[in-house]
Amino acid sequence: MHNEETHVQDRTVYVKMIAVSDLPLEVREQAEGLKKLYAVHDAEGQQLALVGDRKLAFSLARDHDYAPVMVH
Repeated sequence: MHNEETHVQDRTVYVKMIAVSDLPLEVREQAEGLKKLYAVHDAEGQQLALVGDRKLAFSLARDHDYAPVMVH
């Protein structure tokens, strides 16, 4: 059964701050001196994006019709 509540829930993505030092070497080399990045994940945990700015992570999610929430 499909309803509005289910549809909204399916479009939720989670934004999480990640320390660059915790990432693989090839990603760290591309971080251009940043100390932290923001990962955007879907409800199943699949990473959809990795960006250098929290505001950009939220904007990117909204631009693709997702409802972003911050993970603490």
